[in-house]
Amino acid sequence: MACPAVVGACVGVSVGATRLRSVPEAYDPLTDPAPAHDLRAVLRIRAFRRLWIAFGLSSLGDWIGLLALTAMAKAFAGDDYQAANFAIGGVLFLRVLPALVMGPVAGWVADRLDRRWTMIVGDLVRAAFFVTIPLVGTLTWLLIATVLIEVVSLIWGPAKDASVPNLVPRHRLEAANQLSLITTYGSALPAAVLFTAITVITRPLDNDLSIELAIYVNAATFVVSALAIVSVAEIGRADGHEHEDHPTLWRTMIEGWSYVTGTPVVRGLVVGISGAFAAGAVVIGLGRTYVEDLGAGDPGYGVLFGAVFGGLALGMGFAPRLFSGLSRRRLFAAGLVGSGIGLAGLALIQQIEIATMIAVALGFCAGASWVSGYTLLGLEVPDNVRGRTFAFVQSAVRTVLALTLAVAPFAAGAIGRHTVSLGGRSLTYNGAATTMLIAAVLAGVLGLIAWRQMDDRPGVPFWRDLQRSFGKSPGVYPATGLFIALEGGEGAGKSTQSALLVKWLEEQGQQVLLTREPGATDLGKKLRRIVLDPATGDISHRAEALLYAADKAEHVDSVIKPALKAGAVVITDRYVDSALAYQGSGRDLDSSDVERVNRWATDDLRPNLTILLDLPPKSGLGRFEERDRIESQSADFHERVRTAFLELAAAEPQHYLVLDASLDRAQLAQQIQARLLPMLPKVGL
Repeated sequence: MACPAVVGACVGVSVGATRLRSVPEAYDPLTDPAPAHDLRAVLRIRAFRRLWIAFGLSSLGDWIGLLALTAMAKAFAGDDYQAANFAIGGVLFLRVLPALVMGPVAGWVADRLDRRWTMIVGDLVRAAFFVTIPLVGTLTWLLIATVLIEVVSLIWGPAKDASVPNLVPRHRLEAANQLSLITTYGSALPAAVLFTAITVITRPLDNDLSIELAIYVNAATFVVSALAIVSVAEIGRADGHEHEDHPTLWRTMIEGWSYVTGTPVVRGLVVGISGAFAAGAVVIGLGRTYVEDLGAGDPGYGVLFGAVFGGLALGMGFAPRLFSGLSRRRLFAAGLVGSGIGLAGLALIQQIEIATMIAVALGFCAGASWVSGYTLLGLEVPDNVRGRTFAFVQSAVRTVLALTLAVAPFAAGAIGRHTVSLGGRSLTYNGAATTMLIAAVLAGVLGLIAWRQMDDRPGVPFWRDLQRSFGKSPGVYPATGLFIALEGGEGAGKSTQSALLVKWLEEQGQQVLLTREPGATDLGKKLRRIVLDPATGDISHRAEALLYAADKAEHVDSVIKPALKAGAVVITDRYVDSALAYQGSGRDLDSSDVERVNRWATDDLRPNLTILLDLPPKSGLGRFEERDRIESQSADFHERVRTAFLELAAAEPQHYLVLDASLDRAQLAQQIQARLLPMLPKVGL
């Protein structure tokens, strides 16, 4: 693990980068019906579990090593403020430099060696290098050993990533990669706790001894990791002799540049992701000097380090669910602005206890931006340029991280110590705090730029979206079968696409149920006549909403749930979104009240995918000679309905496929099939 950014960027390498071999025979998917995203199901696979333990130990050791090496570099530099910052900056820069120079070469090497022995030897070599650092005891050897350790890590990482697809079934690969990502960042917190405990216990005896002991503990984690990998016999050499071309850093940046610069959303994502990593890098690069300025020493450094990465893990794990009312684009930009505010707080606060709490908030905001940004890249970028775009982002992140880690400590050292007297009181703001404040302003500006380029809900107040986030259930998704809803305005072609989809699914060997709302049950047929017959006339809007909700309750309990339980693919023509659009936005009802009633009526069951066929109301209504009670509503009513559908899709794009319904029906069917193909239940399982 060369550094957090490098490993975080490389986690996706496992998906699609290596030809999938057969999963170990010991694993039988028939005996493990858990959802594909279930992390516990992945850990039940013995070979992957042992590799994960080894990876976790390596990550833990690498974080401890980062803390110990920066602390030792400062100790070698002595009491000179500038020299200490330069030494720390040198260590951090050299940890990233090999990834910039040797990244493609390391991947090429890892693909041609026996992966299992590459990881075993790599762990033992890293352990040996760490042991030599306190034995030699010079800053020069510390810097040389840092480079050598990172070179080995660059080969170890791709070997691990390329092994994962051979240890887990295809449908659990995403969960395996997610677990690797959580482990990468989550292990920073226990590493910080261990480092703090070691320094607190041994510091009264000898401060140098406490740092050396931390380095020896780090080396021991690599040895144990190697022993764990010995037992994973399923890892071997890559199949075949054909190998993908690994582009250089320069070539990757050139190929991705044209697409990135020409697409506002992607441009905003790249700028924002780079800014988020730069904000975190400033804290890493200046943290050791910053806590020394506060008089907290090595224990304070460990606490601050753990606070930042603990917050980062919390942000990645909980921010999307906690702020579910925000679209991913808004969450991404808001997290970046929040990171800037957190950095400003660290720069201005001169008390370690408060700074620690701010560091948790800063990490949370950065984690929210990180996970939202990478998810958006996967959703927004077309498949034919996605690989190059991700490679460009990875290169940009590494470059920004390297520059930040190098420049920030040197800038702090150049600024030096300064004391300001105000009203008889003196305030000391050293170079670390001043540099953090400058970085905070830059992060805030980048966040605002990203917001302007990416905001998908212009005119909708941010605070209103934020209020919607709290108290909103994330919903329940089917554990068996597949639930698909087709939504859209009048005349959008839902019935046509439903029929085409049923035919295609049956050709794939799927058990299919096509249903609709309202009218799929005996009760529903009676309710349908009431709400759609023009003879019904005007009725209370609340009564209308309740009639639709009653139809949904009966529909879900008697039709949809039994079919899903049997493993069928259920396609419904209209679902809850129609109620939110027609009764919530079309009528004069409070959307939150309509949503509450309909979520209760459906037991909060959500579709795995909602296909929204978007068509201007004028075009859709022109397809009807006669209109029912809803179709005959005003043009303004139908415009509000269309806007509501699009807003619902923008809020949770991962669960929607929005299509231009004016396209040829065959083109629409192909796009729907392409999106659904990887989601289909395994036939015969």
